[in-house]
Amino acid sequence: MAVSQVNLDDYSVYSQLSDEELLQIAVERRLSDNHSQPPPPEHIPNCANPLTGLSNFPYRAFRRQFSPLQSLIRNGDVEALMYLVGRRSSSLTEPNDEGWIALHEAAYYGQLQCASILITAHPDSVNRCSLKNETALLLAVGQGNVSCVDILLKHGADPNIGNEARETPLFVACEQPNEVIVDLLLRVGAQVNRSSIQGLSALHEACRNGQLKLCTMLLESRANLQTKNIYGIQPLFTAAQHGYADIIHLLAKKGADVNGQAADGASPLFEACKNGHVSAVEVLLSLKADVNCSMKSGLLPLHVAVQNNHLRIVSMLIPVTSRVRVWHSGISPLHIAAERNREEIMDLLIKSGFDVNTKLSEDCSMMYEDRRSTALYFSVYNMNLEATEMLLEAGADPNLDVFNPLLIAVRLGRMDMATLLLRYGANINAQISTQPSSFPAAVLLRMESLPMLKLLLDNGCDARLCFDCPYGQKPHPALPLSRHPFEEMQFCEAVSCFTPCRLAGPIISVLLDYVCHIRLCSRLLEVLESHSDWVPIKLKAFPPHPLMRLCRLEIRRLLSVRRLKLLHTLPLPVRLVRFLRYDVPAQSPEVTCKCDM
Repeated sequence: MAVSQVNLDDYSVYSQLSDEELLQIAVERRLSDNHSQPPPPEHIPNCANPLTGLSNFPYRAFRRQFSPLQSLIRNGDVEALMYLVGRRSSSLTEPNDEGWIALHEAAYYGQLQCASILITAHPDSVNRCSLKNETALLLAVGQGNVSCVDILLKHGADPNIGNEARETPLFVACEQPNEVIVDLLLRVGAQVNRSSIQGLSALHEACRNGQLKLCTMLLESRANLQTKNIYGIQPLFTAAQHGYADIIHLLAKKGADVNGQAADGASPLFEACKNGHVSAVEVLLSLKADVNCSMKSGLLPLHVAVQNNHLRIVSMLIPVTSRVRVWHSGISPLHIAAERNREEIMDLLIKSGFDVNTKLSEDCSMMYEDRRSTALYFSVYNMNLEATEMLLEAGADPNLDVFNPLLIAVRLGRMDMATLLLRYGANINAQISTQPSSFPAAVLLRMESLPMLKLLLDNGCDARLCFDCPYGQKPHPALPLSRHPFEEMQFCEAVSCFTPCRLAGPIISVLLDYVCHIRLCSRLLEVLESHSDWVPIKLKAFPPHPLMRLCRLEIRRLLSVRRLKLLHTLPLPVRLVRFLRYDVPAQSPEVTCKCDM
């Protein structure tokens, strides 16, 4: 029914009824016809079909109750609406609690005939705004109701009125991509470079949604390629962020800056690398995007590609990334690969020549409480045996960090990791600067684990230092309740205070196997005398010592820690080698026979 053919005075038969009565009649009639009506289109929002867009419109989809007028318009009851128009009902222009009038409802639900009737009856309401500054046009655009958009524009709807977030109909048409509506709006003079409160333009939204045709339409209408949002992001940056290679190419061809950085220094290439958009990275590289353009933090595209495990992108960036710029960043991609357990990328970086012994800059190292500095430390800290071995085989030095990685493996009880580090020369007698002790720190960290303790001693840990007590046979001072972080700790204090009582004797016994000609201090004697069955341990410290034990210790001393791991290469009987490595006890008659031979 065309609006021009409607006589709004033809419904005088209901002239004696109030507005409320008219609405009630309309609603009851609609309810009685419910079973004969088709279901609403899927695009109309309801509880089963909520909107998923990012605009301000979805809140309407969750309304559970409708007023009689809302129900009338939502159901497209033209006849009932004409009754109200004929009565010149004030309810048609009275705003509800959201500031919506009847025309807003008609535009939102795409009821073209209802919208036509209301525009004809109240032409001055076309640009009325809700409490959120939404016009009927903005609501119709948000719902993709093309016919309603068309008729509203033809009757004077202003295409440049934005909502409270300053999002105009054109912005929303690109946000909820609709080429037909964008074309309609541009034809009537929609301002293409209006920005939202976040600084976003319609072109930003078209790029975010990967709408190549919309981008072309906007550019033909003189959309600004350099518009920045509040984060300094330009449209090409947005396209790179979401991986739309075709849009990147289009914008660059029109003059967009392929190196335009955001406020934090991120470039389009950086964002494409971060999100793993291979095709976008390829296009940007072909457009000569600066691969050495860094964030304000100093990170390069290569760093973020490694961080997010984008192997193919890493392989593309390695040949064109400046090693000098990597060095100036203060962190090697190897550090990041080790921290994130990226073994494949780590292997690629090593084969590409990245130095496995590069250390973090002082500033980067201070970000970690333990002041770590090498890629090896990260791998050991993560207990990643595969990555650790890869780095060690490539020449990583296990003794560069302030806190020796071996101490981490020992503290966590990882025999396999400790064995690997020792095989590649980790300093077994390393100390902890913040917790110094008169004996090796590795013993302090895991002395309650006898297998770990024996592993350390077998590989050259200096057991003599455990028995060098400054008090000797003299009475020891009372043990402090609290200790200064940099106050040196003695072994006798540690074994008597920080280990379970039942383990103190066995620990001392194991250590005694690796020393000779020492004297137990008064506190260690007290510990051993506290258990009657530890008398043999006490006697082990006193001379005379077995000749085999003395010989083994002297040979090991002469070989030194560095050569102990090479014992198996010496032209000696296997059993003798095992004896020197403590695989066979000193009292073994078989060893005695072999040695005598």
